[in-house]
Amino acid sequence: MSGHSKWSTIKRKKEGIDAARGKVFTKIGKEITVAVREGGPDPANNSKLQALILKAKANNVPNDNIERSIKKAAGLGDKTTFEEITYEGYGPCGVAVIVETLTDNRNRTAGDVRSYFSKYGGNLGQTGSVSFMFDRKGLIVIADEDLDEDKLMEDVMEAGGEDFKYEDGVAEIYTAPNDFPGVRDALYEMGYRFESADVAYIPQTTTAITDPDTIVKMQKLLAALEDNDDVNNVWHSWEMPEEDDED
Repeated sequence: MSGHSKWSTIKRKKEGIDAARGKVFTKIGKEITVAVREGGPDPANNSKLQALILKAKANNVPNDNIERSIKKAAGLGDKTTFEEITYEGYGPCGVAVIVETLTDNRNRTAGDVRSYFSKYGGNLGQTGSVSFMFDRKGLIVIADEDLDEDKLMEDVMEAGGEDFKYEDGVAEIYTAPNDFPGVRDALYEMGYRFESADVAYIPQTTTAITDPDTIVKMQKLLAALEDNDDVNNVWHSWEMPEEDDED
């Protein structure tokens, strides 16, 4: 995912969703496992699990798979321990990149992430090396050509949203990080369904890349990161070309 041109990135990820369905299931399944172990198997009493169920459904994960993951995590079977680790670095042309991972082997994941940056013209940095260039915001994306913009804006304000953008049937709703769960849950109860809902890293400024070969390197870096089973989210400051918005 990306903190810039969010809908463009969602569409790009969705284009390959069928081919990568197994990876999507695996990633969300790991997140569900951690959420259940931390807060229990009842989504009514576990807001993190509730959010992941919504995320799974948005990615077309069958209900059976979701229920199986919850039951497995709540049982006495697999005791694999997962660790949340965030990596920061620079892609080609100094594009700031933040990589959120969930892994059972930090050495493997660190090696993979470092190799991707090196291979595609970037470099992995220290913690804090680029995060100061991003704002942390809750971000909810709703895509529906039949959206009533005025009604949605009223509902967003009532739910406690901080900012609202709407264009061509796609709404981006921003919240303070601490307000995100409440706003997400309120909008869901109002009947809205999300393309994505995350606490995101939003870049304060963006970086354009004009050289075609360098653009390809940046695309390959993002693709390699997002294809890795241990990577949950990728946020960056690349000002993606307009052609990326096309199908």
